Amino acid sequence: MSIAFLDIDGVLHPEFCHSSKHFSCLPALEQVLRQVPNCEVVITSTWRLDTPFDTIRARFSADIAPRILGVTPQFSQLEEVPDSLGSYPREAECNAWLRANEHASSPWLAIDDRSWNFRPFNRSLFLVNGKTGLTAELAQDLLVRLHTL
Repeated sequence: MSIAFLDIDGVLHPEFCHSSKHFSCLPALEQVLRQVPNCEVVITSTWRLDTPFDTIRARFSADIAPRILGVTPQFSQLEEVPDSLGSYPREAECNAWLRANEHASSPWLAIDDRSWNFRPFNRSLFLVNGKTGLTAELAQDLLVRLHTL
């Protein structure tokens, strides 16, 4: 099993868009996930701080929602952060979730629009343009990346 750590703003819709466009890119992601049935999803987005997990999960189609496992812990609440991740909060949160959920050796990919939350040249980051979100073209690239995990 592989894990996809998913951001929402800038990935599932353009960042700073009107709320009527929220989750407008979700169909593209779900189409990819249907082709990678061994991939589970964990939410890394700041949405997890203000929106109940069940509310976020309910945004996904009935066949995909059960594969949304949970959310990462908040960086500010992590007790042990390796020195190498001290300046990369999102990556530290992903690693903490992997360790806490017995997936430390599982292949993973973070789907995010903010590279600075991850160490430079991190091969586990799939970078999305936050101005557009996950486009259909980029979704094909994501599919290839998930298949190679």
